[in-house]
Amino acid sequence: MSLHASPVASATTPPVTHLLYLHGFRSSPRSAKAQHMAAVMQRTHPEVRWWCPQLPPSPRAAMALVREGIATWPADRMGVVGSSLGGFYATAVAQSKGCRAALINPAVHPARDLARYIGEQTFWHEPDAHFFFRAEYVEELRALDAGALSQPQRFLVFIAKGDEVLDWREMHARFRPAQVELIEGGDHALSDFPARLPRLLAHFGLSA
Repeated sequence: MSLHASPVASATTPPVTHLLYLHGFRSSPRSAKAQHMAAVMQRTHPEVRWWCPQLPPSPRAAMALVREGIATWPADRMGVVGSSLGGFYATAVAQSKGCRAALINPAVHPARDLARYIGEQTFWHEPDAHFFFRAEYVEELRALDAGALSQPQRFLVFIAKGDEVLDWREMHARFRPAQVELIEGGDHALSDFPARLPRLLAHFGLSA
């Protein structure tokens, strides 16, 4: 169910030439969504520069890596996709670059929510690999808060009411001015992501 209808891409929507994907906490480029989207991009849009980096645990380091990687990307022809904590990062990127963004169950208050995870953690897709989430990372997250959306029309946000990790009401309140797909049911991982991908790609002027 869509709460706020938004137009499907048309000839007036310039296609992106560069597309960034940012994964969530304890996730990686090996996540189901990242892998599926990478395969679709390789198959249908090999001309688009696709980048899905492994983000370090430190939010400051993660954003430094991203900013360095996209420093020369054209703001009007690039896009960023972010899931969960990656959605929080993607919001900061879109706010600073003025580019289009698509967010999937984006974290709204990660400093609050991740404070309980200080300590040793494992990766979802590589449980034998460990990292340490430090107390100072919480402050780094607070410093990255991007504030009110300066260009909400540039954001497409998928919010699942059935998200078992994040409160959909907080997500909706944060991104209400944007183009919002409010999904009845669903889950944090957005397991029906392949069915949502055509809408997401259209936001970036691309066909599925």
